[in-house]
Amino acid sequence: MAEVLVWQKSSFSEGDDAPNCLEVAATQGALRLRESEEPGTVVTTTATGLAALIRHIRSRR
Repeated sequence: MAEVLVWQKSSFSEGDDAPNCLEVAATQGALRLRESEEPGTVVTTTATGLAALIRHIRSRR
């Protein structure tokens, strides 16, 4: 049976119908990320990996 993913949009999205949204879905032991304009392209990471990416992005400001 295929896993059903429940996608949530980022709170930084420009509204419900905005085409430039980051979406995330949590699964057992992993996080899935996709950009709303490319829903077929999904990046899989862990919570630790995503936290490291966010820290890195913030440090480059």
